Amino acid sequence: MEAKQPSSSHLNAPVFYGSAVIILALVIYSVAFQSHAQTLFGDTQAWIIANVSWLYILAVALILLMVVLLAFSRYGDIKLGPDHSEPDYSALTWFAMLFSAGMGIGLMFFGVAEPVMHFLSPPVGEGGTSAAAYEAMKITFFHWGLHAWAIYAIVAMILAYFAYRHGLPLTLRSALYPLIGERIYGPIGHAVDIFAIIGTVLGVATSLGLGVTQINTGLNHLYGLPVSVPVQIGLIIATTLLATISVVTGLDKGVRRLSELNLTLAALLLLMVLIAGPTVFILQTFVQNTGSYLSDIVNKTFNLYAYEPNDWIGGWTLFYWGWWLAWSPFVGLFIARISRGRTIREFVTGVLLVPTAFTLLWMTVFGDTAIHMILWEHVSSLGEAIEQDSSLALFAFLEHFPFSGFISLIAIIMVVVFFVTSADSGALVVDMLASGGQQGTPVWQRIFWAASMGGVAIALLLADGLTALQTATIASALPFTIALLCSMWGLLKALRLDATKQGLRYQALSTSPSAPRSAGGWQRRLRTLMLFPRRAHVVRFITEVVRPAYEDIAEEMRKQGYAVDISEGDDRRLRFEITHEGEPDFIYEVRPRAYAMPSFVATSEDDEREERKYFRAEVHLKEGGQDYDVMGWSREDVISDILGQYEKHMHFLHMVR
Repeated sequence: MEAKQPSSSHLNAPVFYGSAVIILALVIYSVAFQSHAQTLFGDTQAWIIANVSWLYILAVALILLMVVLLAFSRYGDIKLGPDHSEPDYSALTWFAMLFSAGMGIGLMFFGVAEPVMHFLSPPVGEGGTSAAAYEAMKITFFHWGLHAWAIYAIVAMILAYFAYRHGLPLTLRSALYPLIGERIYGPIGHAVDIFAIIGTVLGVATSLGLGVTQINTGLNHLYGLPVSVPVQIGLIIATTLLATISVVTGLDKGVRRLSELNLTLAALLLLMVLIAGPTVFILQTFVQNTGSYLSDIVNKTFNLYAYEPNDWIGGWTLFYWGWWLAWSPFVGLFIARISRGRTIREFVTGVLLVPTAFTLLWMTVFGDTAIHMILWEHVSSLGEAIEQDSSLALFAFLEHFPFSGFISLIAIIMVVVFFVTSADSGALVVDMLASGGQQGTPVWQRIFWAASMGGVAIALLLADGLTALQTATIASALPFTIALLCSMWGLLKALRLDATKQGLRYQALSTSPSAPRSAGGWQRRLRTLMLFPRRAHVVRFITEVVRPAYEDIAEEMRKQGYAVDISEGDDRRLRFEITHEGEPDFIYEVRPRAYAMPSFVATSEDDEREERKYFRAEVHLKEGGQDYDVMGWSREDVISDILGQYEKHMHFLHMVR
C-alpha cells in the first residue's frame, strides 16, 4: 500500500473546522438544554445497555484474544516501523508516558473507592463479609486489568503499524486503509478523524471537570479550602495552563518529564502505603487476587448476568468498557506516537502486561488495605465516608497513616500532574488529528486545543452539563466499536501480506546476497573488507556506481512500459522505485550510514581526539534496512542485486494474488 505525500499545510481544514463547530454545538446544547440533553443521552445509554450490551462484551473479549494471539503468532516479530528502526524512548520512559496518559488518574480516584464500594454493595450476595471482600477484588481486577489495556493496545497497534510501516498519516483514518483504500483521504477519513477529535476533547474535558472535584475535596479535607464552583474553575484554569506549557515544550520535554515525575511519585506513594499498611496481608492478597483473576477471567469476560438481571453491570462493567472504548482513539494514538520501532511482541508485552501488573498491584495495595481497615480493624467511618462521597475516598483513607498530611499532599500533587499529562497528551493527539498526522505543527494550534479542553470543562461545570456529555461520550463507543472490529480485520489482512513477504525473503534466495564475483578476484574482495570509508567516499560511490546502475535498469524497464523513478534524499540516499498500479510498489535504496570505528583499526593522533566514524552504503527496501553493504561493488554487481530483490518482490506478488 502506498501513502499519499502529506500536504505542505499544517492544517486539515475540514477536520479542524468541522470538529470545532460540532464540539461548540454539543457544548451549547448541553448547556442551554441541560435537562433535555441529559434525558436524550441517558435514554441512548440505557438502550445500549439493554439491547447491545452483548456486543460490547463480545467485542472486548475478541480484542483481548486478538492482542494476545498476535504477540505469540508469527506476526510478533514484525516491527511497528521499518525493519531497521529502533525505539525512540527507553523502556522506563515509554512505560511512564503511556501509563500517565492511559490510566493514572483513574487509579488515584478509584484505587480505594471501587474495591470498598464492591465490598459494601456487591452485585450478588451479602456485603461487608470476607467473601464479599474476595469478590470485590476480583471484580476490581477484572475492570482494571488486561481488557482495558488490550483496547488501548489494539488501537495503538493498528495506528502505529500503518503509519510507521506503510507511511500512512498517524491519524485514526489510516486504520481503515485495508478496507477502503485511498478513500481514507476523502469525506470518510475526515469523518473518522472528526469523530476521534470530538471524543478526545469531550473525554478530557469531562474528566477535567469531574476530576477537579477530587482535587477540591482533597484540599478541603487537608486545608479547609471551600468546595465551590469558583474554586474548581480556578483549578481547571491552573491545570489547563500547566498543560499548555507542557504541550508547547513538546513531547520529548514537557510530556516526557511530567510522566517520569508522576511514575516516580506513584511508586513512592505505593511503597509508603505498602510499608505502613498490613504488608504481609497485602502481599498474600496480591498473589491470591492475581491467581483468582486469571483463573476466572473467561467466566467474568462473558458474564452478562442474564440469569440474574440487575442494574449493576450497566453501572460498572459496561460503563468501563464504554469508557475505555471511547478513550481509545486518544490514548491509542498517543501510545502509537511513542511506540515506533518496537516489534509487535515487545509492544504487547509493554502495553498489555507491564501496566496491567502495576495497576493490579496498585489496586491491591490501596483496595485491600482499605478493606482490611473496615473488615478487621473496624474503621467503619472509612466505608461511610466513601459511600457518601467517592471523591473523598483516597484522602479519607490516607488520614489513617502516619504523616498523613505529607502523604496526602503527595497524592494531591499526583492527581494534578496526572490531569496535566492527560490534558497535554490529549492536546498533542488532537493537534495531530487536525493536521493530517503531521507533528511539526505551529505552536498556536497546540495552545488552541489545550485551551479548548479547559474552556469546555469550565462551560460544562458552570451549567452542570458534565454528566450529560460524559454519558454521550460513553454512548459514542458503540459506532466506534463497530469501526474498530472492521479495522482489526484490516490489520490481520495487512499482517498476513507482510509476514508472507518476510517469509519469502528468508527462503532459498536469502536476503543478503552472495558476495560479488566481479573482476579483481579475492584480493579485491579482501581490500573491500579492510576498507573503512569516510562519508565522502560512500557518497562518491553512490553517485558514480549506484546511480548509473539505476539508470541502466530504468532505461530498459521504461522501454517495456514500466513507470520507474530515481530520486535523491537530503542525506544523499538514492532511491529506485518501480510503480505497480493497484499493487505494492518496489523500492530499493542505497543509504550512507555512519558507524563507530572498531577499536582494532589503527588510528592517528588526530583521530584519537574524537571518535572516528566510518560509513557503509547500505541497502534499504520498503520494509526497512537489510543490513548489508554494497560499498566497493561494481555497477554489474549492483544491477544484479537490484534484479535479485525485484525477483523476490515479484514472487511475493504472485503468492498473494
